[in-house]
Amino acid sequence: MLKRYLPILTWLPHYNHRLCGADLLAGTIVTVMVIPQSLAYAILAGLPAVVGLYASILPLLAYTLLGTSRTLAVGPVAIIALMTGAALAGVAPPGSPAYLQAALVLSLLSGAMLAIMGLLRMGFFANFLSHPVIGGFLSASGLLIATSQLSHLLGIDAGGYDALTLLASLARHLSELHGPTLTVGIGTLAFLVGVRHLGRATLSRLGLPKGLSGLLTRAGPVFAVIATALISWWLGLAERGVAVVGSVPAGLPPLTLPRFEASLWRELLVPALLISVVGFVESISMAQMLAAKRRERISPNQELIGLGGANLAAAFSAGMPVTGGLSRTVINYESGARTPMAGLFAAIGIGLVTLALTPLLYHLPVATLAATITVAILTLVDIPLIRQTWRYSRSDFSAMAVTMLLTLVEGVEAGIISGVLLSIMLFLYRTSRPHSALVGRIPGTEHFRSVVRHDTETVSHLALLRIDESLYFANARYLEDTLYALVASRPELEHVVLICSAVNLIDASALESLDAINARLKDSRVTLHLAEVKGPVMDQLKKSDFLDALAGRVFLSTYSAWTELRRPTQ
Repeated sequence: MLKRYLPILTWLPHYNHRLCGADLLAGTIVTVMVIPQSLAYAILAGLPAVVGLYASILPLLAYTLLGTSRTLAVGPVAIIALMTGAALAGVAPPGSPAYLQAALVLSLLSGAMLAIMGLLRMGFFANFLSHPVIGGFLSASGLLIATSQLSHLLGIDAGGYDALTLLASLARHLSELHGPTLTVGIGTLAFLVGVRHLGRATLSRLGLPKGLSGLLTRAGPVFAVIATALISWWLGLAERGVAVVGSVPAGLPPLTLPRFEASLWRELLVPALLISVVGFVESISMAQMLAAKRRERISPNQELIGLGGANLAAAFSAGMPVTGGLSRTVINYESGARTPMAGLFAAIGIGLVTLALTPLLYHLPVATLAATITVAILTLVDIPLIRQTWRYSRSDFSAMAVTMLLTLVEGVEAGIISGVLLSIMLFLYRTSRPHSALVGRIPGTEHFRSVVRHDTETVSHLALLRIDESLYFANARYLEDTLYALVASRPELEHVVLICSAVNLIDASALESLDAINARLKDSRVTLHLAEVKGPVMDQLKKSDFLDALAGRVFLSTYSAWTELRRPTQ
C-alpha cells in the first residue's frame, strides 16, 4: 500500500552507483538547459524571473517521491505559464504582492485538485479530450504565446491574453519600437533558429560525435543567454533602454503560506481546474510515450498525485503552477536519466544557482528570453496534424478549428472549455446514431457481411441486423426508429436478429427500449432474437425480466441463428 503512494520505494532499494552516475549527468545537463526556460516562463506568467527558479526546486523533489515516470522533468512550462498569467490578470496588477499571492493560491488549488483526482482514480478524465482538440489548443496557444513575446522582442509596452487584444496593443505602440532591443531580439532569434535547423548537421560535418552534436544543438539557448548577458554588460545596454532581468534575489526559495481569501479562491477555482487538466494531459502524454520506449509502466492515477504534490510544493515555496515539460523532459531522457533521482539532482543544481549565481543574470536582456520562448513554443504548432485531420475527418477538424479560433480570440480558458465540450458533444453525436448493417451469409461459409458491400445470401422473412455500438440512453430511441422502419418496409418479415457482437453495454434506458421493441414487434407478428451477446452484457440482462419476456431466443452465433431461422415458419 505504501509503495502505491510512494513509488520511490519501488526503485530506491535497487539504486546503485551506475544509475547514480547516469542520473547525476542528466540532472547536471537539465540544470544548465532549463534555467533560461524557468526565467522566461515566469516572466511570461507576469511573475518575477526568480519565481521560475523557485518552481524548479521543491516541486522536483516532490515529484521524485511521488511520480511514476523515470524521465519526466517537472517545472514551469509555456502553456501553463500563459494560462497562469491569463488567470491572474483580472485578479491583481502583475508584479504586485497580491499577484504573487494569487499565484500561490492558484498552485495550491491546482495541486489539491490533482491530488484529489488521483486519490479518486480519475486518470481516465484525460480521455475526454480528443487528440485533434488538444492539438488545436496547443497550436493556437503556441501562436498566442509567440505573439505575446513580440512586445519584448520589439521593446514596446503592449500586452493582453488573446490575439486581438495583443495585436491591437502592438499596433498602438508600434511607434515606440526600440532599436537596440530589436537588434538583440532578432539577433537571438536568428541564432536560435539557425542552431535548431543547422546546428546538428554542421557540428557533425566538423567531426563531432552525433551525441555531442545533438547536446550542443539543444544548448543553443544557454549559449544565447551567456553571450547576450555578456554583450549587455559590456555595452551597458540597460543604460540604453534595453529591458534586462535585473536583480534576482539570491538564496533558496522562502517557505510561503497561500492566503485564504474566499473571494479569491472562488475566482481562481475554474482556472485552477483548467490548468490541472491541461497540465495533466500534456504531462501524461509525454510520460507514457517515453515510458513505452523503455518498456516501463506509468500509472495515470499516481501521476495525478505526483503532479498534485509538485504543485503543492510550489505553493509553499514561492513558486507557480508546474507540470511535466516537453523540452526539459526530452533533454532529461536523451541525457540518460534512469530514475526520478535525476530530477532531484537537477533541483539541487538549480538550488545552487539561486544561492550563488543569480547576480550573473542581472544584465540578461528580456528580449533574449522572449526569443527563447518563441523558438521553443512554435514547435507546438502542429501543421501536419491540422492537415491530416482536415483530410481524415471534417467533424474532428471542425472541433479543432473552433478550439483554435476561440483560443486565439477569447483566450486559453475559453479555448480549453470549448475543446472539452466539443469533444463530449462529438462523442454523443456519433454514438447517438449508431452504425448498423443488414448482413447476409457469404455463400459457402459461416461468415456474415453487409448486404450493401458484399455479395451475400439472404432470405426475405429473416433480417440479421448488426449493431456496431453500445446501447445507452443517447441512442436507444434511434435503435427503435431503425427497427420500426425496417419492419415497416418488409411486410414478409417474421424474424429479426439483433447481432450484438459490438455491444459492450446496455444501460437501463436501452433495456427499456428493447422491452418496447420486443412488445411492438410481437404485436406485428415479428419475433425478436439476439445473437453473439457478450458475457458481461448477458450477466446484466439476466438481472432483469427482459430475457423472460423476449419473444425469441438468444443465439450463441449469427450462423446458428441463420441455420435455425432461414426456413419460413408458414
